Amino acid sequence: MSFSQGLSGLNASSQALDVVGNNIANSQTVGFKSGSVAFADVFAGSQVGMGVQVAGVNQNFSDGVLGAGSSPLDMGIQGNGFFRMVTEAGRVFYSRNGQFQTDENGYVVNNQGMRLTGYMATGTPPAIQQGAPVGEIQIPTGQMPARASDAGSISGNLDSGNDVVTVTPFDPTNGDSYTYSTQVNAYDSLGNEHAINVYYVKTADNQWTAYSVDSTSPGATSSVNLTFDTSGKLTTNPAELTVDGAPYQGGAALNFNLDLSGLSQQASENTMDSPSTTGYPPGLMNGYTVGDNGQIIASYSNGENQLLGQVVLSNFTNPGGLESAGNNCWSETPESGQPVIGIADTGNLGSLRGNMLEGSNVDLSKEMVNMIVYQRNYQSNSQTIKTQSELLQTLVNLG
Repeated sequence: MSFSQGLSGLNASSQALDVVGNNIANSQTVGFKSGSVAFADVFAGSQVGMGVQVAGVNQNFSDGVLGAGSSPLDMGIQGNGFFRMVTEAGRVFYSRNGQFQTDENGYVVNNQGMRLTGYMATGTPPAIQQGAPVGEIQIPTGQMPARASDAGSISGNLDSGNDVVTVTPFDPTNGDSYTYSTQVNAYDSLGNEHAINVYYVKTADNQWTAYSVDSTSPGATSSVNLTFDTSGKLTTNPAELTVDGAPYQGGAALNFNLDLSGLSQQASENTMDSPSTTGYPPGLMNGYTVGDNGQIIASYSNGENQLLGQVVLSNFTNPGGLESAGNNCWSETPESGQPVIGIADTGNLGSLRGNMLEGSNVDLSKEMVNMIVYQRNYQSNSQTIKTQSELLQTLVNLG
């Protein structure tokens, strides 16, 4: 019996050393989770055990230390969760290795070519729609299309000390027919830039009229009367000035409203804050970054940023029940339970950090101690076999 006990101890110690060796070998592997051996005794209908067996290899899913990444698509997870990836054949795998790049088709993939999944942004402007399906994340390589201006606003002050304009009618080419002017830039459906001139005419105390002219492609001249109270507050509601242009170089005519509710009238010089309008010209992609919420945001040569998609994380009731598939990946099993899918920092999902990578959680000092312990255990088991052999030899000599 001592032979079988000793052999089981040798086998168990050898497997334990294999686990230690694997941990040490992967101490620099991104997202690697260390393993530990669980032993169980063996009985066969007697009070004396038959030895030991390896009951399983448990994985430690505690966090590794985050370090700086080298790619704009590098990501690191802290807390619960795994990256969800699919192969071209449709198999789903999970990983903590956040080293990603794009393939020739713009899909975000890991080093094994598995595609990262998440939500793709849709609409104008692009946004993550509620209830959107989880799918493969693909970064578009084409230019960002132009967006026509459909709203704008102006805020500032009109000088109450200005004289009433007596030259009529209003004529944008005659400076005596208006008090003050400012310019707003807007874009049509093809991205052509239009200069919108806004003219202010003081018609009486606390009374003004604002006119808009698309100087790039003139259309109808629009106007709105503005009334201020004795404290200089605008009382006109709604204070909206229509921009009405004409088609220009193939683009659709501009037609939107400028919000003038931010205007005031005080005994101070005429000043206007930076006016703003929606819309922008087309632009080429300069690059992209991953935010701490998993959002992939691209920057373009037109100065605009655009949401492309958002990475999802998956978590399991029993991560220890996942089946290791190699390449720092795991697959779902009945023991792990079904995955819960969502975005970072929601529910029981952890945080996601862009341009960071999670290192291995291997504790080298602990592994070195374990290696010594298992080595001693191996030697001790070999000694029991040697002792049993000597006892048998003694019995043979007695014969």
